[in-house]
Amino acid sequence: MLAITSDRLAEVLNALAEKEISCRAFFDRASDVDPQFMPLIQWMHENRIYGINSYDRASLTWDKTKMHSLLVTAGLDVPHTISLPAYFDQPDLPEMDLLILGEQFTLKPAHGSGGVGVVTNATSWDQVVNVRREHASDKYLLQAHIFPKSLDLRPAWFRVIFCTGQIYPCWWNPESHVYAPVTPEEKSNHSLGRLEETVAIISRLSGLDIFSTEIALTLDDHFVVVDYVNDQIDLRLQSTALEGVPDDIVHDISERLVSQLVNRG
Repeated sequence: MLAITSDRLAEVLNALAEKEISCRAFFDRASDVDPQFMPLIQWMHENRIYGINSYDRASLTWDKTKMHSLLVTAGLDVPHTISLPAYFDQPDLPEMDLLILGEQFTLKPAHGSGGVGVVTNATSWDQVVNVRREHASDKYLLQAHIFPKSLDLRPAWFRVIFCTGQIYPCWWNPESHVYAPVTPEEKSNHSLGRLEETVAIISRLSGLDIFSTEIALTLDDHFVVVDYVNDQIDLRLQSTALEGVPDDIVHDISERLVSQLVNRG
């Protein structure tokens, strides 16, 4: 296994071009936020290297406005949302009625991850105007806050991971970011089978090999998809990082990805 970091990118590209090294599979975890990796993506495409979460499929999920529309069309519940064009495309917008979003709402760019450009407790149109100017090249989503019900004294907020047909539903605390696998008893007692049904639909829409999504069970018993598709999963082990994924899940994911590559011959 070879990890290709930005400081080694030129060296690796040269070695591939000179056929000093080769590979059978590739997992892109950088090009969505760092365009300097695009020549590597192009080389992999031209040489028909198998890609886990291939660029063609993954890039279609990076636009949250498009994924929002896909999920709505598929009949999934999502937060009340207002989509706005990029400031560069349409700088002057008439002030909108934001009452449908509630007293506070979230502003998030259509692209990117890690919270860059996100405002979680917006209250006014002026904040919308300012954040659009600050991140002028991207579209923006204005989303109502989702309030989960409480189950067993914890918020009914879940992060669910999909990997090559297997679904791993986990409790996920939005404040502490700590995972806990949903047990068979919890799935039965709280009728949480809808989590897997929802993720199966998202899998068919995205075509990805591996991704995560966030789903909240609301006070009126709706399963709402909050964070649509994350193809860049943080797979640190929970035994070494509190916010990491439970070790058994990470090990199983690793085995499934390796098996998929082996089965391809």
